[in-house]
Amino acid sequence: MNFTLSDEHLALRESAQTFLSKEVNLEPYLRPDANVHPVARDGLWQSIQGLGWPGIVIPEAYGGLGMSYIDLVMVVSELGRTLAPSPFFGTLAGAWAIERCGSEAQKQTLLSQVASGELTLALAVADPNGDVNGLSAGAKATRQGDEWKIAGEKSFVVEAGSADKIVVVADVDGTQGFFVVDAKAAGVQIERLDWRDITREVDAITFKDVAAERLDQADSDSWLWIRDRLYLVLAAESAAGSEQSLADAVAYAKERVAFGRTIGSYQAIKHALAELAGGNELATAGVQYAAWALTENDPGARKAAAIAQSYASDQYRATTFRNIQVFGAIGFTWEMRNHLFYKRARANAELLGTPEDQREQLIQLLEAEHRAAA
Repeated sequence: MNFTLSDEHLALRESAQTFLSKEVNLEPYLRPDANVHPVARDGLWQSIQGLGWPGIVIPEAYGGLGMSYIDLVMVVSELGRTLAPSPFFGTLAGAWAIERCGSEAQKQTLLSQVASGELTLALAVADPNGDVNGLSAGAKATRQGDEWKIAGEKSFVVEAGSADKIVVVADVDGTQGFFVVDAKAAGVQIERLDWRDITREVDAITFKDVAAERLDQADSDSWLWIRDRLYLVLAAESAAGSEQSLADAVAYAKERVAFGRTIGSYQAIKHALAELAGGNELATAGVQYAAWALTENDPGARKAAAIAQSYASDQYRATTFRNIQVFGAIGFTWEMRNHLFYKRARANAELLGTPEDQREQLIQLLEAEHRAAA
């Protein structure tokens, strides 16, 4: 089993890195009153769509590039490394829901529009309390004549304010149903939430008898299939963000002088950064393994995704916390970008459940395997 990245993978990563280093501007977020900036985000998003990134893992049959999850990680890692504000995560989430739950006709129509850059998506899963395990809680779908209608609330929806359509998980007579609604339809109310990460918009949505199109191929495994892939995306963002945060701390430790020496020469700083470097290597390895497992449909892919997200989230939080300590007082100021990485680390560790939740899921998977083998 060889996890060495190919020349093609490295070239894709370098291309993404070059593009994002030029296009991403975090200056608007480096002040006390900073918040989500739709205009800057939309401009970047148009450029990303022009590169075809939303279609990276969409099958070629639906107009996408049909590339692997390893290829996806090359791009997502650089988005995470630069904290690029865009609806990429939400569009991926919605596209995966359509790919897993939609009919052939729905996939031909909707996924081709995502791949071409015509359609931006969001996925509404969490209930008003942020729980993603109840899934159907918070919204209910009913059949009214020939139409489906959705009523209720969803929360912590990534980039709903930028979406053209929203995929909603709703209760259908006690079962999970997946539906597509127009984000601008009558009865849809989107409210931006104030939360930690100002580089990623998160919204609450109220649905008041909103007309919806059902994705009728959903089953009991649909959400878990989607969640595995979203774990990979968050883990890739976190692993790369942790690398960048450590690189910033190391660079500062080499320059900052205290008591006649660079602070990086002191053992306490040196050892702390070395430990983080080792942890970052493990986080990256976990992401690469999960990407391989999902690409190959390996039986252990679900476990690999949970492990990657759990470990990378913990590592990202640890690195960004230590980063601010290394910078000292200046690391706490709005003008430095340290706080943006710290906030993204905290947000990534909570968006789809905590690292503890993912470890509990891993335990349940292992116990199920043990029972099956007994």
